[in-house]
Amino acid sequence: QVQLVESGGGLVQAGGSLRLSCAASGRTFRSYRMGWFRQAPGKEREFVASISWGSGRTYYADSVQGRFTSSRDNAKNTVYLQMNSLKPEDTAVYYCAAGNTYVYSDTRGYDYWGQGTQVTVSS
Repeated sequence: QVQLVESGGGLVQAGGSLRLSCAASGRTFRSYRMGWFRQAPGKEREFVASISWGSGRTYYADSVQGRFTSSRDNAKNTVYLQMNSLKPEDTAVYYCAAGNTYVYSDTRGYDYWGQGTQVTVSS
């Protein structure tokens, strides 16, 4: 029903920036809100940010607030995660997700997931 493809990951030095993209498709994807999650080896998948297609309302994890910004381009069916002032602890696989509940900060609130893109921040 909803297909998501992430891109933009890579290797960056601490203090640098990366911009992740998530291309969405499917007949009902506009009915979903979008989320960004990340997962480091041996860790649970954790919430990073979310954004609504309609209102553009955003939410951020405390660990990234002030450094990361989520946005969307409805014409391009794409959501973005601009990551600035990156730290080694930001190293993880980053996932784009789509959900349709009020639970925006937990994996339980999302039904569709992309394959992930690796972000590595060196010190």
